[in-house]
Amino acid sequence: MHIHILGICGTFMGGLAQLAHALGHRVSGCDAGIYPPMSDQLASAGIELHEGYDAAQIALSPDLYVVGNAISRGNPLLEEILDRGLPYVSGPHWVAEHVLQGKWVLAVAGTHGKTSTASMLAWILEEAGLSPGFLIGGVPLDFGVSARLGGKPGSNGAENAFFVIEADEYDTAFCDKRSKFVHYRARTAILNNLEFDHADIFSDLAAIETQFHHFVRILPRTGLIVAPTATESLERVFARGCWTPIDTFGAGGWRAEGDDASGALRLIAPGNEAAPEMIGETRWSQTGEHNRANAVAALLAARHAGVPLERGLAALARFSGVKRRLELRGVAGGISVYDDFAHHPTALASTLSGLRKKLGERTRILAVIEPRSNTMKLGTMKARLAGSLQEADQVFCYSAGLDWDAAQALAPLGPKACAIADFPRLVDAIVSAARPGDHVLVMSNGGFGGIHGKLLERLRGQGEALQIP
Repeated sequence: MHIHILGICGTFMGGLAQLAHALGHRVSGCDAGIYPPMSDQLASAGIELHEGYDAAQIALSPDLYVVGNAISRGNPLLEEILDRGLPYVSGPHWVAEHVLQGKWVLAVAGTHGKTSTASMLAWILEEAGLSPGFLIGGVPLDFGVSARLGGKPGSNGAENAFFVIEADEYDTAFCDKRSKFVHYRARTAILNNLEFDHADIFSDLAAIETQFHHFVRILPRTGLIVAPTATESLERVFARGCWTPIDTFGAGGWRAEGDDASGALRLIAPGNEAAPEMIGETRWSQTGEHNRANAVAALLAARHAGVPLERGLAALARFSGVKRRLELRGVAGGISVYDDFAHHPTALASTLSGLRKKLGERTRILAVIEPRSNTMKLGTMKARLAGSLQEADQVFCYSAGLDWDAAQALAPLGPKACAIADFPRLVDAIVSAARPGDHVLVMSNGGFGGIHGKLLERLRGQGEALQIP
């Protein structure tokens, strides 16, 4: 079958394209912007890419069009498909029908941490010899790709194969306004957290809770939910009806303790707070309380799939992380430059806190942010922005395209924060402020104009540089 994918360079749709190709389909696709890293993954798989959404792509005559949720009415190619009555489906629907059928699906949902937790879970299952398939909204460094079918060699995707999927609450497609995750028929579900986000499609937190309730309603009695304790939004979701056992992590449940400086990770069983039972201890490369919580969630989900906690903990010692999750892009002139996907105030604060604990109080951190998610562009979270950046020594905000005053929002931080709308001037300001020994943390859910490379190139002129592959 020939399928043509609209919005192919998005993380989900690009992963879908790779899965379809691995299943033997002819795959082509189009997007408004064809750029790395997804374009590189697709090109290496021999997938045909087209720039833009010209209606003339109808001449490719595919058997089916798969439409991504970034595609809206008015898109020239979509309108031509509808006018001609040509066959189309949403991305999540296609994945559910062609990839997930007969699989033990482990779905990772929540406002934050989906990519990191799904990557940890896939790695634990891989280290246990279960050869999981996965579709993740990022690139786990241990696998080098964002999607694969999985299954042991020669099994041809056996009925009992495991599949890890990042379960997004964003809507499915122009034709289906339910959240993506309701399509996946999960057996094991991690609900990492639940906060307000996606202000472009959800009116309030209650609207998102309703979608999570729809997800919980279709989980089997023989399944498992892994969720944090003391999370009011999730408690309200469960109060509306839950038929599946729940394992909890956090205060009063399973938890992890550790030290970012040494990389210690200790798994603690729920129960006796006076004399807590330590299940095991290891060393790993990840930092921050948020990642320790992600690790506990992944360990509990993997245990449901048959992996003992001790074995899962040992696997995490060899977990390399995920691209764009506190990824060190290079060191130039004694200045380290990191890339991180954080864009919601909670994620900004967690990422900064993790790096601060790893580096200590005396090391300077320069935070560089681009508020480019739909929620941030709308200004919904602007009141929380300054508070989320408290641990940075200096803050640089790229304010181009915002309809709200970023400088005013950052005013509580005083002179250590600035908002700059001109990109070259932003780079100049960061380079001028940075000095040897500093750590520049760039946080954005987009490419940010390749700012990481531009900073390293400019800083390289001020001293010897060591590039990180």
